[in-house]
Amino acid sequence: MVVIRLQRGGSKKRPFYHVVVADSRRALSGRYIEDIGFYNPIAQGNEVKLNLNLDKVTEWVGKGAQLSDRVKKLVKDAKANA
Repeated sequence: MVVIRLQRGGSKKRPFYHVVVADSRRALSGRYIEDIGFYNPIAQGNEVKLNLNLDKVTEWVGKGAQLSDRVKKLVKDAKANA
């Protein structure tokens, strides 16, 4: 099953997440199919907090990809701000 989920990056106590399309069976390997945005929960000032390619999200959902719970909230926020 294909899942749109967050992939953690960044350093200790400074998280940075990539929003990726991945096969759920390869979750532990870190491999993904496509990178469709990022989420920076500790963005300050003029830094971008959320950047999502909504066209790619709808394309993958149309192909049958499932959204993780957190990504559902992020997509909702991105649509509200767009």
